[in-house]
Amino acid sequence: MTFIWLISLAVFMTAMVVSLGVYSHFNSREEIRSWARRLHQEEASFQDGSLKTMFSFWVHKLTRLLIRLGEMAKPKSEEEFSGIRQNLVMAGFRSEHAPLILIGLKLFLAACGIVLVSMVPAALWGFPSDQKLVMGYVFAACIGYLLPTIWLKVAIRSRQDKIRKSVPDALDLLVTCVEAGLGLDMAIGKVSTDIGHSHPDLCEELTLLTLELRAGMGREEALRRLAARTGLEDMRTLVAVLIQTDRFGTSVAQALRVHAEAMRVKRQLRAEALAAKLPVKMLFPLIFFILPSLFVVMLGPGVVRIMRIILPMAKTTGS
Repeated sequence: MTFIWLISLAVFMTAMVVSLGVYSHFNSREEIRSWARRLHQEEASFQDGSLKTMFSFWVHKLTRLLIRLGEMAKPKSEEEFSGIRQNLVMAGFRSEHAPLILIGLKLFLAACGIVLVSMVPAALWGFPSDQKLVMGYVFAACIGYLLPTIWLKVAIRSRQDKIRKSVPDALDLLVTCVEAGLGLDMAIGKVSTDIGHSHPDLCEELTLLTLELRAGMGREEALRRLAARTGLEDMRTLVAVLIQTDRFGTSVAQALRVHAEAMRVKRQLRAEALAAKLPVKMLFPLIFFILPSLFVVMLGPGVVRIMRIILPMAKTTGS
């Protein structure tokens, strides 16, 4: 009996040791994997952080360089400088140094254009004369200098188009809020909150208007600043309606409802005008791209069959 118990105890201890060994082996492998995974994530986050830090560092350096170049080439006329600032505000850039950065960017891109042209080998130019090289440098500098202006005009047009499309919807919400009993200032603040997701550009402008009204600025001046910031005729008309209503003491809700109906009709007419221009815009793609392929598909098999019939007949008659 004692021998049997010793054998059972030995088998039990052996099984326990093997089980603990297998468990510790797989557990250690899992821990190693988890630590390796965690270390890889930390390295990746560190690399991402270092890349972001490096990118922000060089962006900061480039911004300082552009500001210095802008200060060097800053126009002496205050009206010209304020015009640049106004255009940037209409495009959505309200930073204090935005005009200087734009002016510096013009000079920087002009210098980059000259450098890029000078790096092109003379063999590719066909060994041009000094006069042609100078003309190439001037042309590249002019392109680099005008690119920020073109981009700014495109940004202004794009933002104005977004605001123009969102004004009727915001005006309907404003009419609803005013008719519900809210004051005009509170109604503007409510509308700016509600259209934040669907129309962010107009929401930004109305939020600025609300902040100016809360800061104590007069309503007429704040509304005129709103029209100047957007540069839209629709917004100027709305501001004129609100100012006249405030001056003469007429019903704001009625005036806004009439103006909203006019804006809705105007938007419909604008859509109909775009639809009327569509056939003219589709004419050139239709002539140059769709009709040739259509002719090939329709007439191609017939032409191939005719050629198969005519060519043997021509060969027999010739022989």
